[in-house]
Amino acid sequence: MISDFSRYDSDDLKEALRVLQEGGVILYPTDTVWGIGCDATNEQAVKRIYQIKQREDSKSMLCLLDNAGRLEQWVEQVPSMAWDLIELATKPLTIIYPKAKGVAANLVAEDGSLGIRITNELFSKALVERLRRPLVSTSANVSGNKTPQNFSDISPEIRQAVDYVVKFRRADNIHHSPSSIIKLGVNNEIEIIRK
Repeated sequence: MISDFSRYDSDDLKEALRVLQEGGVILYPTDTVWGIGCDATNEQAVKRIYQIKQREDSKSMLCLLDNAGRLEQWVEQVPSMAWDLIELATKPLTIIYPKAKGVAANLVAEDGSLGIRITNELFSKALVERLRRPLVSTSANVSGNKTPQNFSDISPEIRQAVDYVVKFRRADNIHHSPSSIIKLGVNNEIEIIRK
């Protein structure tokens, strides 16, 4: 995957990875809007994101993975319907799974669930692939404020609060939408949270 990047972008990827591995927080492009992220297994880093967003930690955040084959590392039992939903999705899809495991406790919802999206965006996919852990992904705004569409819309307050701001795709000016969100139960019960 690294061969898909220029040398400049490769250095950007390496630096973002270094910051994540050292417990830092980054600002980075995803398959939807720009995100604030950290290693999803690092409780202190997750706590910092809640502080940056000025958000209660009772409101869980989602994670990105680079491929569906890694789901079983982070979810006790992947409902069978999830595989079809991932395969058939035509736009970014976040699935909320029951019984998360292995991630920071303050990332998991009160009912034990965790939202996970498989990213196909070039940078975030390569980053998660190298991190080998889920990457927290939450919109780059203070909670309750408008979600920024592009890097240029992100407030200086957010940019200055993180440890590293990714350079890749900063000039994008495309309209981005948040993902669809579906919640699945162990027995394939389905609830559409956001279309």
